[in-house]
Amino acid sequence: MPSSDARNLLQTAVPTAAVGVIAVAVSGAVAGGKGAIGAAVGTVLAVLFMGIGLYVLQWTAKSLPHLFQAMGLLLYVAQLLLLLIFVGVFKDTSLFNPKTFAFSLVVATVVWMAAQARAHMKAKIFYVDPDSGPRGESQKAGSTS
Repeated sequence: MPSSDARNLLQTAVPTAAVGVIAVAVSGAVAGGKGAIGAAVGTVLAVLFMGIGLYVLQWTAKSLPHLFQAMGLLLYVAQLLLLLIFVGVFKDTSLFNPKTFAFSLVVATVVWMAAQARAHMKAKIFYVDPDSGPRGESQKAGSTS
């Protein structure tokens, strides 16, 4: 993973994990052990889904740049649908508190997206390749081949 990709992942995963720890503590205080487990499962699920999505988007940007925008839209719709399916499947579970699960899942997802937007805004991404010459020539002036 290139350093800019790792930096982007770090800038999104750390705030999400921090909010997840807070959600687990609050859920544990409010709803007991099952609430803490539900919040932990929701946070881990959000980080897992969003992390996989970030990896897929970065891969698409490098290998299929002409499909990047369409893949981004498709990916976010698929993530939201899968998260909705998980909430629906686990709404009546007795393994953990489903309300804290859903709450932490939504909060972790929103924090991930906000942190990802912030990381993208602060990233120094070239919109012009500084190594390319006029009309896409990649050789520097004065070099011979």
